[in-house]
Amino acid sequence: MDETVFDKEADAPMPHSCNLIIDSCCDLPFETVDRDGVELIEFPYVMSDGEHADDLYRASSAHDFYQAMRDGEEPTTAQVPVPVFRAAFERAVESGVPTVYLSFSSGLSGSFDAAVLVHGQIMAEHPDAELYLVDTHLASVAEGLLVHEALRQRDKGLTARELAQWAEEARYFVDAEFMVEDLDALRRGGRIPGSVAYAGSKLDVKPMLTIAPDGKLSLAGVARGRKKGIKQLAEYYQKRVAESVPGQCVVVAGADCPKDVGRLKEALGKVDDSILFLESSIGPVIGSHVGPGMIAVVFWGGDKREDMSVADRIARKVKQG
Repeated sequence: MDETVFDKEADAPMPHSCNLIIDSCCDLPFETVDRDGVELIEFPYVMSDGEHADDLYRASSAHDFYQAMRDGEEPTTAQVPVPVFRAAFERAVESGVPTVYLSFSSGLSGSFDAAVLVHGQIMAEHPDAELYLVDTHLASVAEGLLVHEALRQRDKGLTARELAQWAEEARYFVDAEFMVEDLDALRRGGRIPGSVAYAGSKLDVKPMLTIAPDGKLSLAGVARGRKKGIKQLAEYYQKRVAESVPGQCVVVAGADCPKDVGRLKEALGKVDDSILFLESSIGPVIGSHVGPGMIAVVFWGGDKREDMSVADRIARKVKQG
């Protein structure tokens, strides 16, 4: 089913028991998250003309951003400033409504650590406040799928505490694979050595990345050319998707490559013709590190913790105490 989903069961205002704070690294269309009781924290990024806010492409287009990169722009990113977290958390407490913050992965940014610091200060000042922080261990539209479903669960009546507990478990079932086109962007971000970027470009090799249970990027393999890469994305979905549920929401997204996103949707539709697609664009913060041409598929899969080695599972249990 070739349909774009903006899951607005709550087009008309519905009562809910909690509010959400989300951040712009979820890379969802603004209209999907423009809901009552949802606050957006905008990550900053810097271009040659100064600092910008990642506002989910309300002020400028994805095409303009990625075209600037094609023309030589090398944007950089930064953490969310502490005062931004403090202002958002103070508003949440002052509202009197229990609130959950779903954060960009701590495995890819230090922003969650800043949020934890501010949260501790706020809770010391307001010990009775209900303000929960969840490290999603996800990024980009993978984080977006969790946010998308969290909104639905909130509207179905979960309390803030229940929603935080749900997210802490559900994050391990969000599966994603990304194909990266711009190896030089990965090199600039320190993800791969310069020699690998050079060789990969000459051989037309496309890295296939996933998100590990700890929220860090993991190399899943490579593809020789975009056509084969799109085929591999569809095969990854077919292999790892959870037990099929008719009308399941699957997120497809690209970094200014709409034709390839269309090809990916077509390939996925051949695997499962009941999919409801949520289509989006990779935002400027993530895009600064992956460059134009990245394409992604995100869906509900199995428990990613089962993919961990025995040694890593033991280490995780020790760390959790």
